[in-house]
Amino acid sequence: MYKITLSNAFLLESGETIEQLTIGFHVYGKLNPQRNNVIWVCHALTANSDVFEWWEGLFGKGKIFNPDEHFIICVNALGSCYGTTGPTTPGINRRPQLEKFPDVTTRDMARVHEELRQVLGIEKINTLIGSSMGGQQALEWSILKPEITENLVLIATNARHSAYGIAFNESQRLAIFTDPTFGNGKINGGHAGLITARSIAMLSYRSYDGYVETQTNPGNYTKTNFLASSYQYYQGQKLASRFDAYTYVTLSKAMDSHNVGRGRESIETALNSIKARTLVIGVGSDGLFPVKEQKFLAKNILNADYAEIESNFGHDGFLIEYDQLELLISDFLFNNFNKNRKTTFKQAITI
Repeated sequence: MYKITLSNAFLLESGETIEQLTIGFHVYGKLNPQRNNVIWVCHALTANSDVFEWWEGLFGKGKIFNPDEHFIICVNALGSCYGTTGPTTPGINRRPQLEKFPDVTTRDMARVHEELRQVLGIEKINTLIGSSMGGQQALEWSILKPEITENLVLIATNARHSAYGIAFNESQRLAIFTDPTFGNGKINGGHAGLITARSIAMLSYRSYDGYVETQTNPGNYTKTNFLASSYQYYQGQKLASRFDAYTYVTLSKAMDSHNVGRGRESIETALNSIKARTLVIGVGSDGLFPVKEQKFLAKNILNADYAEIESNFGHDGFLIEYDQLELLISDFLFNNFNKNRKTTFKQAITI
């Protein structure tokens, strides 16, 4: 990971400032002589800037985004705990701000991407890609700086976070706030609450069919020890072992703030300003970011196509259905996109 610290204070939408903002990011590959091979990735809620770690189906040797051919950049989101300044980052007094860290928005996050682009001296981005909260950042950045991106890939995301998504996020935060250790001045405060919050989140990330397919106990004799029960606790513990409650609260609030029409004429007008050739991908079973939200994006971005992947795994389909995504994205980037073709295959996985 590389890190840079901005020399000037960073002004947030809220009016508050962050002194000495540090930006953490990963880079892979090299700029070609034409400087036209930049792939820029915006990550989702609890991911990090090591895109080779969490999106290995699309990024890596022999993949569609190959470091032998591309200069790949992934930036840790503002407010995260993986390198960019966030609630657990030591401040000027060497103490983290924790629950007192200022509110950030997806627009603030997009401006952090722009700050880094300027520092790195990158004039053009061949492909900007993001899913979920990453897609929200990519949208905001494409509106703020429409001239820099040639191709835009938006997966399972939206122009404005829905009341349904906000309600899920608030329920997760309520679980964290009921943990008496949250706000105790320690970085691991709210640990038990975070486990519960992640368990709630999984219900929105997956689907009925996905749970039935992978978490149903075999046979007809079980009265206790359900696979679905242990799966929920496992997922909560898994996240809480690598994340913290303060970051979770900060980033979930940032998602709630997402609205590309805020302070602009309208959502539609903002989307109309995007100049990049755009592919919008929805996941058929996604209940958190339903496909009507992606169809709305494709309708209002002037040079956009819409495609849909089939998956039993809901919103998490963008992390699972690599084969379908690779086919759609490669066709789009190589000008072979056929929006009338339906992908019908599913990747075999073990959960």
